[in-house]
Amino acid sequence: MNTASAQSTSAEAENARQMIFAGDYLNKLSGEKLEYECRRLLDQGCEEIEVNFSHTEMVNSIGISILLGIIDIAARNNARVVFTDVANDKVELFDMLGLTKHVTIA
Repeated sequence: MNTASAQSTSAEAENARQMIFAGDYLNKLSGEKLEYECRRLLDQGCEEIEVNFSHTEMVNSIGISILLGIIDIAARNNARVVFTDVANDKVELFDMLGLTKHVTIA
């Protein structure tokens, strides 16, 4: 089980766009780590956060709530949130719950 989550890439010197991995199971614990990392990046002036779901197998209701919080925090900081490498079942879930109205899925 991959427990690494909420890790930002440090290879990019520019701060405008950063990528974070959502981890394998987006729940309260991993969601809080993700939210913390997003806040840290936004505080550093990040303008676009790419949340990568390539390793994400499950997202529970608390994970959805935390994603909504991240989208709200980003909007208040005039930043953009992009979800990438999202499996079709998660796209359907995000669409059904209205997240896709507020983020770009690439």
